[in-house]
Amino acid sequence: MIIKEEMWRNIPLLHIVDSEFENENVPVAIFLHGFTSAKEHNLHYAYNLAKKGIRVLLPDAHLHGVRSENLDEAELALRFWEIVMTNIEELNILYNEIKERGLSDSEKIGVGGTSMGGISTLGSLKIYDWIDASIIMMGAPGFVDLAKAQIREFEQKGFTLPITIEEKKQLLEHISLFDITKHPSALKGRPVYFWHGKNDQVVPYGPTFKFYEEVKEMYADKPDDFVFITDKSAAHAVTRPGMLDAVSWLACHLNE
Repeated sequence: MIIKEEMWRNIPLLHIVDSEFENENVPVAIFLHGFTSAKEHNLHYAYNLAKKGIRVLLPDAHLHGVRSENLDEAELALRFWEIVMTNIEELNILYNEIKERGLSDSEKIGVGGTSMGGISTLGSLKIYDWIDASIIMMGAPGFVDLAKAQIREFEQKGFTLPITIEEKKQLLEHISLFDITKHPSALKGRPVYFWHGKNDQVVPYGPTFKFYEEVKEMYADKPDDFVFITDKSAAHAVTRPGMLDAVSWLACHLNE
């Protein structure tokens, strides 16, 4: 197993591949970490994917990991959507680098993530056709509804958001462009896997499952390509069985 710390166009990442495939053209998975986390915290996903013949990229998100600016959690939370939008923008930069480096000629490319990384993945599915398959661990597809809920939570806690009413309106208009609940046809039948704990109080289970229920008819002829795994006892943490199942599912679809 080879793990390299690399910098791709100012994006720090870990590049993981089984030594057998170091110089081979194999499928690629880009996996995005969660809020306040960092790239190395998802090495267990990368290790298990790499064992199945997948090349894995684990980037540090804006303001996270080695890109940290020593903001506290409240300060980071106020910039949550800035981070998500940067994730989505940088995902396409990584895709172009993959192609320029000749790492995935004619091979599939998958994207996945936990929590904020899953949210970023869903926004990316809305605008990027090059994503072949995705795993969404505790993500949320409804950007506008999630942002409104976050704003309400801040205000209920007595915080005064440092934005005007007009700026709030502009934020919601901007992120609505990446809200796949408004245009589920953007999935275009691509394989998507969801995992979510039913007791999740950070990224609520209900809206994501509702989206799945509304969209699954689009996959009636290929139900194995649109999967939702519910863990009835889990909160906002992916279990080991959940991680292993998601990895196996993604590797299977990327290796087809």
